[in-house]
Amino acid sequence: MDAQTLLLLRRATYGPTPALIAEAQKLGRNAWLERQLAPESIKDAYTDKILQRFPRITWPIARIRTEFAQHIGTWDVMIDLTRATLVRAVWSERQLFELMVEFWSNHLNVTCPSGDVWDSRADYDRVIRQHTLGSFADLLVAASLHPAMQSYLDNTSSTKDHPNENQGRELLELHTVGVGTGYTEDDVKNSARILTGLGTDGSGEATYRPPRHFVGPVQVLGFSDSNPTAAGGRDVAIRYLNYLARHENTARQLATKLCLRFVGDSPSAALVARLAAVYLANDTAIVPVLRELFNSAEFAASAGQKVRRPYEDLVATVRILGMKPDATGTEGIESLHWMILDMGHAPLYWGPPNGYPDVAAAWQSAAGTLARWNSHLNIAARWWPTTLTGPALTAMIPKPRPATHGALIDALSERLLQQSAPKAQQVAICDFLTDEGHRITPATPIAKDSPAIGWRLPYVVSLLLDSPAHALR
Repeated sequence: MDAQTLLLLRRATYGPTPALIAEAQKLGRNAWLERQLAPESIKDAYTDKILQRFPRITWPIARIRTEFAQHIGTWDVMIDLTRATLVRAVWSERQLFELMVEFWSNHLNVTCPSGDVWDSRADYDRVIRQHTLGSFADLLVAASLHPAMQSYLDNTSSTKDHPNENQGRELLELHTVGVGTGYTEDDVKNSARILTGLGTDGSGEATYRPPRHFVGPVQVLGFSDSNPTAAGGRDVAIRYLNYLARHENTARQLATKLCLRFVGDSPSAALVARLAAVYLANDTAIVPVLRELFNSAEFAASAGQKVRRPYEDLVATVRILGMKPDATGTEGIESLHWMILDMGHAPLYWGPPNGYPDVAAAWQSAAGTLARWNSHLNIAARWWPTTLTGPALTAMIPKPRPATHGALIDALSERLLQQSAPKAQQVAICDFLTDEGHRITPATPIAKDSPAIGWRLPYVVSLLLDSPAHALR
């Protein structure tokens, strides 16, 4: 496979698989990308069937409240949602869509699980999914008015006499124009005033309460409104959100974050400017921006510039090993969830409203590296989770069997990492395989009873997955 297509697969998915590589080779790079940008055209029946094991994530707010009437604040549905999110990342055919769902869930973060959104967080996920590859303006309005966001950022308690500035501030700082772009404390106060009246009602649904809405002139950056009546306050808020979505600083902030996600930790100013211009020229539509990004010279030159975070590393490991979920039930999926919880990067779990960081420096630690390496061996050896299904590791060994240990390591590297194993890596793994009195080198022949293709094969596989090549997006 050519290097550019492989780079696209590593960045626009949670990790290549043999089937994914074959599909991209058959379709060609551009056709594969266009297919991913139109996820409704991709059948995903296998993943849909797995998701049936988590039926509660489809429940509307009213049913969740009814079913758990005696357990107000239960986290059961939210935990189901995080596990279903993991399922989609690992097994969905709509890989770029799932990456963008994660991107927007992070950008418009509502921590899951958290107590205030026990009844609404699953519905919020559906709203994110509905608008993920649509327009950001529509997504911003839908997310900002949703009961989960209203509760998470405390706007439901905001009144005209005592505006709660939390959502008004985060809307500017995190969701749209960004910190340091010229807004003032007066802008924050007016932002909060505009949002007064919005909130939730006793049923947990979104509502608008005119008596709580601040009435009078409001101005934030270049937006102004006479805001003359309480009855029209919701419309003022929607106009304000649409204004912010189309602001040039919002365009730059979103372009920067997309570059951080897909290109590199130090985005090119020229690429950010071009993506922002495409965003504004297409009235906040997301697909044209992604198309420009993935076809840019900066993206083409970005190999080696992004490191997988723990969640992405775990998902990529499960995908490349060809693991499938439990034949029935969810024990193995739950085990993967516990594994990534221990690594500090479970989907949707980030506590503050700013979302998980997406630069390598934020995830570098000896403990984090050790946790990744342990997960590679646990999954490869089937030590934990024990109930996932999938092919035996021996199925990765080419036929006819490689003649030497070096050839075996190289063949496994091609299968797992889509590249040959450097000589130094072959030597290091052979040193690991060396027993007392039995020296192993890359030239040592592979016999039918060689431990490297028997009980020590999981170690060879995990050592390859421990390499920098697997750590890179």
